[in-house]
Amino acid sequence: MTFDVYDTTLRDGAQQEGMSLSVEDKLRIAALLAELGVGYVEGGWPGANPKDTAFFARAREELDLGATTLVAFGATRRAGARAADDPQVRALLDAGTSAVTIVAKSHARHVELALRTTPEENLAMVSDTIAHLVAQGRTVFLDAEHFFDGWFETPGYGLQVLDAAADAGAEVIALCDTNGGMLPHQVAEVTAEVVAHAATRGIRVGAHMHNDTGCAVANSLAAVRAGASHVQGCVNGYGERTGNADLVTVVADLVLKMDVPVLGRDRLVEATRIAHQISETTNVAPFTKAPYVGASAFAHKAGLHASAIRVDPNLYQHIDPLSIGNDMRMLVSDMAGRASIELKGRELGFDLAGDDAALTRVVTRVKALEQAGWTFEAADASFALLLHEEVGAGRPAHFQVESWRAFIEHRSVTAGLDPAPTSEATVKLMAGGARVVSTGEGNGPVNALDAALRGALLPAYPELKALELTDYRVRILDSSHGTDAITRVLIDTTDGVHTWTTVGVAPNLVEASWQALVDGITYGLLLAGVAQR
Repeated sequence: MTFDVYDTTLRDGAQQEGMSLSVEDKLRIAALLAELGVGYVEGGWPGANPKDTAFFARAREELDLGATTLVAFGATRRAGARAADDPQVRALLDAGTSAVTIVAKSHARHVELALRTTPEENLAMVSDTIAHLVAQGRTVFLDAEHFFDGWFETPGYGLQVLDAAADAGAEVIALCDTNGGMLPHQVAEVTAEVVAHAATRGIRVGAHMHNDTGCAVANSLAAVRAGASHVQGCVNGYGERTGNADLVTVVADLVLKMDVPVLGRDRLVEATRIAHQISETTNVAPFTKAPYVGASAFAHKAGLHASAIRVDPNLYQHIDPLSIGNDMRMLVSDMAGRASIELKGRELGFDLAGDDAALTRVVTRVKALEQAGWTFEAADASFALLLHEEVGAGRPAHFQVESWRAFIEHRSVTAGLDPAPTSEATVKLMAGGARVVSTGEGNGPVNALDAALRGALLPAYPELKALELTDYRVRILDSSHGTDAITRVLIDTTDGVHTWTTVGVAPNLVEASWQALVDGITYGLLLAGVAQR
């Protein structure tokens, strides 16, 4: 049976609040989607959006999507016009794609109130537009907008739209839960009836689900079980309001849980990497708890879970994470037991099996630090340095800090000076056999400290040029103490290949930041295999 996986990240997903994709972004994402192996990539709405028009023009010259088909999206002709004369229909043809998706109203009340035309004219608009596109050699899909709401509120009209599309030559009618208000049992019931009717008209049925009830993935799977053979969605669940069905989750469920081979398993193992690369391109942080591909999808914290996983990982994992390109992670926290520490140590290159004394030391220290406000479940690099101190050869000593200081100067406008505050920091340390004093400026005390520390270390360790801070997060742990509260700082650092997180905790924000900064640089030198100089 033919089954289509259809991605609409570049059109419906791009309607997410705060997201703005350039043409280059869209070209990059389209190539990644083809790498994942989806059958169709909806590129946007040419003619209605100049950026999308430019995308299709460049895609013809620059993209080789292999077996993946690029799709142009648009609407039916205007009421009272001819499809052949409609400029937006012409823009769809000018996009040069072999497949086109047309959106049409399938809810009679929407036709009358939103389109301000009659249900009969809407059917003519569907028929005329599809027939014209098919005559021009295009494969046509129809997105039946508000289909499920219309099914219950204006019974029978949705099937009239289906009949008009089928008679005009459309291959698929995608039933859209445009408002996202349906539940799985409703979707299953309606889809089963529509599939039975569609079989008599030679058209296949698809599903396009929004997530306003939190059921977009479940509704997509319900539609497939009811006979739909075309499923639409967005990578990472992007989309307007609460988003569209997360296409990666839908595909993984179909392949791994329902044995519907919509993608080869050799493609599925790339899903985590591709989902994260698309997140980087959209500049929307990956959702750590995303099913299958999230950083927390196979992360284990409780000691009871860790004890069981040590015996058999499948006892607390529903699939092998490698099948989706992810991996198991052990989290170290105040809930950690000896098994958690042993497994996390193994993950970081320390064999603690059978070393009861070492395990006891590490567990005791972790619990004491967590009680004081530290957290290691999100700071693997700081925990790795702790293991070096407790069970390794000791904490790497690439440099020894003598002292540091940082201050902010705010100058008075009335004195005729630039009122913008300036930050300056000084670091004194030993590195490379020499005492170094370095001063740095920045847009805040932490930035200035980072500049001063790097300035002091670069002559001895030029490898630090590759390191870059990518994120900085602060949490106040006991807010009832006001400005005297304990502060926790987490810093992400990257060398362009790996990213690691370090933690600092102190009553002073700058001191906590300094701890995390030093750990980040120390771990980066350790990871790069740089010898102490």
